[in-house]
Amino acid sequence: MTMDEALYLDDSYKKEFTTVVSSVKDGKFVVLKETAFYPNGGGQPNDTGMIIKDDKEYPVVFVGKFSGEISHEVECEGLSEGDEVSCTVDWKRRHKLMRMHTAAHILSAVFHKQADAKITGNQLGLDKSRIDFSLETFDREKIGNYFALANEWVSKNYPVAVSYMPRIEAEKDTSLFKLAKALPESITTLRIVSIGDIDSQADGGTHVKSTEEVGKITFLKAENKGKSNRRVYFTLL
Repeated sequence: MTMDEALYLDDSYKKEFTTVVSSVKDGKFVVLKETAFYPNGGGQPNDTGMIIKDDKEYPVVFVGKFSGEISHEVECEGLSEGDEVSCTVDWKRRHKLMRMHTAAHILSAVFHKQADAKITGNQLGLDKSRIDFSLETFDREKIGNYFALANEWVSKNYPVAVSYMPRIEAEKDTSLFKLAKALPESITTLRIVSIGDIDSQADGGTHVKSTEEVGKITFLKAENKGKSNRRVYFTLL
């Protein structure tokens, strides 16, 4: 989808919007002309919420991206192509995931700067999240120190901003890529999420406007998942 169609790319705080139903498959899988609902992917769970037509509510239970289109699975049938609808994102859920996602970027920046570690996997959650790092040594004390530094950065209230860059230009700066796995070649324009002057990463998820919204990042546990693979769990207070 384009930036105009995927409204969350430029505005993670958009909670409500009106649009038109582009298509409906099997009565429950709805594609909208534009959407602020984030689709499941990149380690970030999908948004939920409500699509409303003529005062009837259609709860959105899952959102995914399929063949380049964002599909919204609704709880009940009744929507049709061409319907004008109003939509509401479950803000409590969205904001928790935004905070988690920004926290994950701060942690990945710390681990990258302090230990040259890259992300090999991640999964955000409402109550706790995890990140897998390519980290040579398994040292819980050092990991605890990395969390302490991450919270120092959070307390400085750095702004979080979104920009766009041609892939050919972005690839000249290797620091923009914290993932061990390369991005698909089909992506030619990259969305860059920057946190003050401490981190910039290619990313497609939703984030808070400043680090103070993150709260305190709390280290829960670390696991040794094999050669150079360390799993770290955290939550937010």
